Amino acid sequence: MLLSLAFGFIASIADIVGGLVLVRRNWEKRYLRYFVALGAGFMMAVAFLEMVPESFHAAPLLGPVLVLAGYCAIHLLEHTITPHFHFGEETHHEFFSSRIGYSVLIGLAVHALFDGVAIGSGFVLSNWLGFLIFLAIFLHKVPEGFTVASVMLAAGRSRRIAVISAAVLAGATMLGVLVINLLPSWVKLGLPLSAGVAIYVAATDLVPEVNREPGIRMALVFFVGVVLFLMLRLLASGV
Repeated sequence: MLLSLAFGFIASIADIVGGLVLVRRNWEKRYLRYFVALGAGFMMAVAFLEMVPESFHAAPLLGPVLVLAGYCAIHLLEHTITPHFHFGEETHHEFFSSRIGYSVLIGLAVHALFDGVAIGSGFVLSNWLGFLIFLAIFLHKVPEGFTVASVMLAAGRSRRIAVISAAVLAGATMLGVLVINLLPSWVKLGLPLSAGVAIYVAATDLVPEVNREPGIRMALVFFVGVVLFLMLRLLASGV
């Protein structure tokens, strides 16, 4: 358990590093759409190429139903709880609403939770498997923190809130490591639920905002996000 917590902590720190990479530079607002497009492609690839297949393997019968349930749950959340949140004053430079920004944070936090679940699961089975899973997750942790920070800035939030959002993902990752050590069977339910959440956030929240930009450049940036995930996945599998 201590070994899984140690590697989970390292992965969590990578989330915060990703957020700091963005906010340490004086990024102009007009570039934030490109960061969001990159994150949308990356998140879509993670959901369909990693989370969904693993969900169906872990729960062949319930997996598809739970993916749909996760999608519907975040949809319901956006139209009930989330719109009633009030996080400070709006700015005139927002690319999309704070509601969307925080719904993205929720979706990524759930995904980060199951990053921790995956790390914990690997170390429950063997230290070597746990290390391989950690490495695969670690490689996308910095882009994940970068993504949530860029989304929060694009939604008009401060740099401080952007870094705190990355820290939330770090905390969710550590929580996942703890949960799987206490409730290892929960993976069969939680992973497909989080896959549905990730699909909703990427396809319903991020991509429509990206599509508002005319021309082909935004579409190309989206595909760069997909390719980035594939490259990281190949790198991890080749280790």
